[in-house]
Order: sequence, then C-alpha cells, then structure tokens
Amino acid sequence: MTAPRTVIIGAGMAGLACARRLADAGETVEILDKGRGIGGRLATRRTADGWQFDHGAQYASPNGVDFKTVLEAARDAGAVDLWEGGSGEEHFVGVPGMSAMAKYLAKGLDIHQMEEVRTLSPVNDHWAVNTETAERTADRVVMTVPAPQAAKLLGPAHPLSARLGHVKMAPCLTLMAAFGDAAPVPFAQRRDASDDLSWIACNSDKPGRPGPGCWIAQAGVAWSEKHLELERDDIAALMLPMLCDRIGADPASALFAAAHRWRYAHVATPLGAPFLKDENGSLWLGGDWCLGPRVEAAWDSGTAIANDILGHS
Repeated sequence: MTAPRTVIIGAGMAGLACARRLADAGETVEILDKGRGIGGRLATRRTADGWQFDHGAQYASPNGVDFKTVLEAARDAGAVDLWEGGSGEEHFVGVPGMSAMAKYLAKGLDIHQMEEVRTLSPVNDHWAVNTETAERTADRVVMTVPAPQAAKLLGPAHPLSARLGHVKMAPCLTLMAAFGDAAPVPFAQRRDASDDLSWIACNSDKPGRPGPGCWIAQAGVAWSEKHLELERDDIAALMLPMLCDRIGADPASALFAAAHRWRYAHVATPLGAPFLKDENGSLWLGGDWCLGPRVEAAWDSGTAIANDILGHS
C-alpha cells in the first residue's frame, strides 16, 4: 500500500517543524514555498558587499523543554549559538545567520522553492495542489502560511475561513543599515514599545556574524501601518535618520541602507489553538498565528499538526 503523501505549503518554522517530524517518522512529505529561501521570518539578508542582516526574527527563546532540546541539538551541530546581547538573557540565534536555524531543520527534506500555490481544491479522495509550473496531488495538505494568505487561498466559502477571520496580524517595517567601523555601539539591543523604532539591534554583536557595524531597526506596529505602502527606498530614507538618532551616528556615514516590508510579522490576536483542521481530516492550517508571536509558537503548531497526522494515520 502506498504511503499517504503530504504536501506542506510554506517553509517557515511551522512548515519545517511539521515536515521534520513527519519525515523522521517515515512519512512521504513535500514542501512548497514561494520564496527564494526557506525559513520565512527566520531570514538572513546578505549583500554583494558582504554585509549581513537578520532582518526578520532576531532570536528564539524557548519556554518548553521540547523546543529547547531541538535548539540544543542545533547548537551541538554548530547551526545555533547563544547570544546574550547585553540583556542578561540567553537567546538562541542561528550561525552565521538566523536562516541557519531553518536550514538545520530542513536537512534531507524535499523542498521546492519559488513555487507559489495558486489553487488548492479537493478532488474525489485527494487534493489538487497547483502552482504556476506544476500540478500535484496529495492525500493530505498542511498550510503554514500567514492566516490572511491561507484564507485567500481557501476562499470565503470554505468553512475554515470564518475561523481564520478572527486572527489578527500586524506588519513590521525593517531597516538594514551598515556603517562599518564608523558607527558607535551604545548598546547591543534595545526594545522600547513606546518608540517608533520598537526594536534595534547591532547585528554584528551576534556570534559568527561577518563584518562590523551592521544594524537592524524594526518599526512599531503603528508606524509600520502608517508607512506600509511606501516604496522600500522611501521607507529606508525615513528610517535611517531615526536609527542614527538612536545610536548617535551620522546618516551620511551609512555604507548601506535598505528596507524590508513584513506584511504579516506580528500576531496581534492568535487563534488560541495549535491548528485548524477540516472535517474530513485531510487539511491542516497552522503557524505562529495559532499561538502567539514567537518562533517557538510556530514550532509548537507545526509539531502539533504532525503529531495529529501521525496519531490518525
């Protein structure tokens, strides 16, 4: 008898956690992702000049034993290390970038990048999963994209779309700036929810990062919502003086500055459950939006989906 075939849409932490658990149990799994890289917000941007930035999730700080065990194993493998960042707390970061955390989980998995799913529909006893370049069939589908994207793909008539409508997500605009040796380093990281730049970090302070003077600044929700639809160059032009004011640098000394738009960065109102599942037991939806704005929440959701599948195989 042929093993059930699972297609996972999304190669962020939730999708990778689900695939890793299923593959390790001997299941047939294929991951489709629309991006050039894997990891979702476990992202690392590298420039032609050698600058490097963790422009999405800054670190992972586990609360649960199971997730900490995964991070410790990744640390033993050299893919993760600890970063205190002057906070007195231990944060796990990928080495040499946050994307290394995703790549560690992805080893040996069947992942297809630059494949955006355009349509998803049930056909008899299976699912038809269609991208721009290929048509696939699957016995089971797991969607780990942001809740608004999942709702769009399912369509308003699907029974799960109403549940997705209760989830609220918020954007984050991020600045990546490099100063080399020219910039002062008044702190390694700073969080201030009352500031338009709610998070600032010296990326170069993290272990294993190449080059000095690389900074990340992430705007708060209100500022991000106000400026969300600006061109990225315009966003960078607004955020660079703000960052320089906070760290005491001259904007003219910046050697590189670029912005990134995370449209669904923050989980404002989570689902309140690890995942959603259709009545036929062949479609699962999950991600950090199920449980909260943490890397661990995405891992918990993906792992819970995999355990549910394995428990009902």
